[in-house]
Amino acid sequence: MSDDIKKKIKTLKNSMPDRPYEVGYGKPPAETRFVKGKSGNPKGRPKGSKNMMPALNEERLGDIVMQEAYRTIKVKDGAKEISIPMAQAVVRSMAVNAAKGDHRAQKTFTDLVTKKEAKDKKLYDDYAQTMIDYKFSWEEEIRLRKMQGLPPPEPVPHPDHIKIDLSTGQVLITGPFTPEEKVKWDKAKKRKADAIKAIKTYEEDLKDPKNKKYKHIIEDEIAFEKRIIGIISERIPD
Repeated sequence: MSDDIKKKIKTLKNSMPDRPYEVGYGKPPAETRFVKGKSGNPKGRPKGSKNMMPALNEERLGDIVMQEAYRTIKVKDGAKEISIPMAQAVVRSMAVNAAKGDHRAQKTFTDLVTKKEAKDKKLYDDYAQTMIDYKFSWEEEIRLRKMQGLPPPEPVPHPDHIKIDLSTGQVLITGPFTPEEKVKWDKAKKRKADAIKAIKTYEEDLKDPKNKKYKHIIEDEIAFEKRIIGIISERIPD
């Protein structure tokens, strides 16, 4: 979930109306920035570099630790044996010891949970604030375009589709979040509109005495189109 929120924050920030580029910490001058898709080391790793001492920006020991942390091992889970990452096995063992009354394990486990919850809350707070900034920025941009007599932009997600409860910080998106989602969204909305039109046509056909012998077929078609509407409505609100 945290990775999903991070991606959304990045998407929102990249999709905001253009603003003057600022230079500062983490924001070097435009002419000195890395070019996207171009390697900062086009010559690649020198021969024999694997046996050399790591550079200051390398963390080989950290890489080894992470490899071990997510190496799969087998553990007992009741009567059966399951495979889980090493890190999960360690945390599970700690939680079991905490539940048995081990005070050190209880404190360590509680601290881990508290830190994780605090980190998740901060991440969500950043997400909610980014949503607010995005919504207000695009609403202002759309307002200015209309004042100038220009066609309003159609950003994705659209600010009208972002609902924010300022009292709780809860964010709800009622529309597509990416251009790819919008393509699927528009296709589904069109299919729903076609289904509504088809039902009206079928209902008119039922009123025609000439179609009496086809009544069951027409009713089946109406039922089918209603199911389509129901499926789309569950995923895409009106």
